Amino acid sequence: MTLGLSDEDRELRDSVRGWAARHATPDVIRTAVEAKTEARPTYWSSFAELGMLGLHLPEEVGGAGFGLLETAIVAEELGRAMVPGPFLPTVIVSAVLDEAGRRSELDGLADGLLFGAVALQPGDLRVERDGDSVTLSGTSGVALGGQVADVFLLAADDGGERVFVVVTRDRVEVTNLPSYDVIRRNAEITASALTLSDGDVLRSDPHRIVDIAATLFAAEAAGLADWATTTAADYARVRKQFGRVIGQFQGVKHTVARMLCLTEQARVVAWDAARARREDVPDDEASLAVAVAASIAPEAAFQVTKNCIQVLGGIGYTWEHDAHLYMRRAQSLRILLGSTASWRRRVAHLTLGGARRVLSVDLPPEAERIRADVRAELEPAKSLENAARKAYLAEKGYTAPHLPEPWGKAADAVTQLVVAEELRAAELEPHDMIIGNWVVPTLIAHGSTEQIERFVPQSLRGDLVWCQLFSEPGAGSDLAGLSTKAVKVDGGWRLDGQKVWTSMARVADWGICLARTDAEAPKHKGLSYFLIDIRNTEGLDIRPLREITGEALFNEVFLDGVFVPDECLVGEPGDGWKLARTTLANERVSLSHDSTFGAGCETLIALANGMPGGPDDEQLTVLGKVLGDAASGGLMGLRTALRSLAGAQPGAESSVAKLLGVEHLQQVWETAMDWAGTASLLDDQDRTSATHMFLNVQCMSIAGGTTNVQLNIIGERLLGLPRDPEPGK
Repeated sequence: MTLGLSDEDRELRDSVRGWAARHATPDVIRTAVEAKTEARPTYWSSFAELGMLGLHLPEEVGGAGFGLLETAIVAEELGRAMVPGPFLPTVIVSAVLDEAGRRSELDGLADGLLFGAVALQPGDLRVERDGDSVTLSGTSGVALGGQVADVFLLAADDGGERVFVVVTRDRVEVTNLPSYDVIRRNAEITASALTLSDGDVLRSDPHRIVDIAATLFAAEAAGLADWATTTAADYARVRKQFGRVIGQFQGVKHTVARMLCLTEQARVVAWDAARARREDVPDDEASLAVAVAASIAPEAAFQVTKNCIQVLGGIGYTWEHDAHLYMRRAQSLRILLGSTASWRRRVAHLTLGGARRVLSVDLPPEAERIRADVRAELEPAKSLENAARKAYLAEKGYTAPHLPEPWGKAADAVTQLVVAEELRAAELEPHDMIIGNWVVPTLIAHGSTEQIERFVPQSLRGDLVWCQLFSEPGAGSDLAGLSTKAVKVDGGWRLDGQKVWTSMARVADWGICLARTDAEAPKHKGLSYFLIDIRNTEGLDIRPLREITGEALFNEVFLDGVFVPDECLVGEPGDGWKLARTTLANERVSLSHDSTFGAGCETLIALANGMPGGPDDEQLTVLGKVLGDAASGGLMGLRTALRSLAGAQPGAESSVAKLLGVEHLQQVWETAMDWAGTASLLDDQDRTSATHMFLNVQCMSIAGGTTNVQLNIIGERLLGLPRDPEPGK
């Protein structure tokens, strides 16, 4: 994985990773740890020769002319490898100087002859003005990389406003500080009435300077988190305690799975902050992307590196293990950049001021040819109404464009996104099959010709409504543990059992049902997949199941001698498990065209804007946290869509997003209910109220696989942790 997505991004990552493996060996890292002060790395010239210090700089000053994203990829990899040396402060200084138009030091910074240092807090350093005279006096805040730096970018107070000044080492006094980060060390800078020239005080917006630093801090934090997650997972796969590999213990497995979730959050927001520095992104939108990254990535790295030590146990607490080096680095980034709470409040302030990060993708040239064809084909639908319109869209393949022809359009990722855009532009909505979205792909892949012809066209048009008879009282998320029995009889099967959590059962025409046809087979192999005529089958007893909202959207269904004819068995007996999983291979490519926040957060934003006197600092901090989580979820979806467009497999973020998305929604409506105050405690609330929504979303961490099951899946499938042992083993 890497911050970037393209083949060129991965080649850059691999180049840096290979260089780091050759030069930042364990002995080199340990020498840096044990040194009394930081030394200039002897290998830095070889790194400069690769062009890594000037990727973001113009070619005329020795750079490569790329953007901040490429430099962020390098920062991520160097952080992952804990490479000694001041790469991070050096590229921050050069990026800021380039933007400010100060070119005198850029050649030296790009070719590795000059090192940079950054102090984002002013300390008591101040700019004093007396007529035309401008001087610098006082002592700076902590300067990252200051022990070996030649060029210092320092925050200072200028009449109550923060500004940034640039000075060289020969003009100031540098005091080495005993540093918590024992590899990249800090200093403080003292000046006494130092005369500043006009170019020494940068005219750039101080917020923009901090944004550049925050972007690259976030990128390095993502690399730290990745190392910690990988290290913990590798250890949990082999370390044995109490007769078992510790990765089997759910407490360990879930901890490491959560580490991966935080790492993916850090990576995706750092990626977005880096790409948001492009010139075509409005300043407030770019600042919002950076604020989200700064509020998430350093904190995520800190939490993940702490958890890594916990998973490693005693060995992780030793000086000899590198785990503490990563925790020290992550915590240093977090503190030097400013508190997580302050960045969350910045996210909130920018958002309440109207800033939004809009999701979009640049489609390839062939998209316009596809668009013209789709637009022409959709035109007749505009004059149709209701059922006729949905029938037309179904016939042309727009209900589920990703399905093969003639049922869909066999649409690749580009076509799917174009179709979605054109449907939206034409204000056309194909039928939403809901459960049918699971059924139809299964029938197309495994059903008989008769089953396909009988059920698929009607489902696509909306003439058939489906329900799903999978879950049972004794087997919620564990479908393989189903006990409903199907016994072979003349002409078909007799089903007996009980299903639960069946939505739409009272309005459905047909249902899909998993039942056990072979009690002797292994539990995954003894299931079969049936189609049941809900309206015309005897022996079905459908009872509403009242939920905590007071509504009864779900049902429990009792099957007492239900007869299902042979022609309603899909596939062969025992194929049920395979068929039930078919939907996983038929996921659509989609992309929200709203802001990264989504509708729930917009409701929360409206509540905040309506507060008398505005939200207080605590509420702003909470709002910023919620908005940051929402943004990371939207960005994970965007990265997944971009991978699909490139023909690649989904990354870890596609699985992580499902888990975090549910928890985010629950957080949104819990916060909304808190902010509504005592009004939220009244009964008979509207279905759109915060109270109803809070109650309603509690099911989302249960339905379709509980949060604990999702964490098991992430741990086992993405991180390779061992499965739980079979009972009795």
